[in-house]
Amino acid sequence: MEISRDNILIALSEVQDPDLKKDLVTLNMIHNIQTSEKAIKFTVMLTTPACPLKELIRKDCEKTITKHFGEEVTVEIEMSSTVTTVRQNAPMLPGVKNIIAVASGKGGVGKSTVAANLAVALAKTGASVGLIDADIFGPSVPTMFNCEFEQPSVTQVNGQNKIIPIEQYGVKLMSIGFLAPPENAVVWRGPMASSALKQFLGDTVWGDLDYLLIDLPPGTSDIHLTLVQSVPVTGAIVVTTPQKVALADAQKGIAMFRQPQINVPVLGVVENMAYFTPEELPDNKYYIFGENGGKQLADKFNIPLLGQIPLVQSIRESGDAGYPAVLKDDVTAEAFRDLSQSLAQQVAIRNASEAKTKKVEINV
Repeated sequence: MEISRDNILIALSEVQDPDLKKDLVTLNMIHNIQTSEKAIKFTVMLTTPACPLKELIRKDCEKTITKHFGEEVTVEIEMSSTVTTVRQNAPMLPGVKNIIAVASGKGGVGKSTVAANLAVALAKTGASVGLIDADIFGPSVPTMFNCEFEQPSVTQVNGQNKIIPIEQYGVKLMSIGFLAPPENAVVWRGPMASSALKQFLGDTVWGDLDYLLIDLPPGTSDIHLTLVQSVPVTGAIVVTTPQKVALADAQKGIAMFRQPQINVPVLGVVENMAYFTPEELPDNKYYIFGENGGKQLADKFNIPLLGQIPLVQSIRESGDAGYPAVLKDDVTAEAFRDLSQSLAQQVAIRNASEAKTKKVEINV
């Protein structure tokens, strides 16, 4: 076959994106085709820098080019990405492509730890990431990011005061913990807490972000309703531990997002503390809270199990020290990296296959 742009596109139309179930040409993922007599060069534009199937897609492209143009042709493929979105022309957070709610049915399941490590893991892939600590009464992001004594600055935008978020480990951060002394209790009624979240969303200079994670408080409360009434949420993930009492509460979290009047896609379940692994015996797994509870929950609701995070002492130590575990090089870091890829994958699938989420219009 003659080397030409049209023939290259014909060849690459045989390569499918395994997640989106369409070929790369139809998905407009092939860019910058350059040719010479014995060389072909092009860019594959993935839907996220955290794509777990990057190497598979590259190899499939190489095989197809070799099949059509012969083994003597050299192939150079650049793997790039642009994160997909269904949030065009949004009045609030116009530069944010995806808003992801991180929820849990009950407290103590490690939701904030998961949110913090997810944010850093996504940022490490090259994505632009923000994290809102919406747990107004129990903010933990300042501690987990080692910036407890930082205070956001204020800037003027179109004559209005706007908050500039703190940036740490490549993630933009906002939390009530930056605005109130750590030793003070936030004793507010629900409407005041909701007002704080609205400020974090509307009065903060977030700029352009691929992912904005919202670390929600446990349960189903005013804060959750304020979020879905303020902005269209791309999707939610629900964090649980394997034991029955946590799973029972996690079901309520899933059910809340799936209520017809809320209708936020649930991207999947994260099973935290899935098993205990002693640091000196990294291959050993002890299921001290039960086995595969998160998987059973995901199966019951027909949603993906995004990841199983082990219970390792270093996760707690990393959180206390303000240095997220994903920044290290161990079994925990690997679990959080895999989780970030699974989440990015589900966001891309959701954006390609489901309708745009609408802002909720209810009075509860």
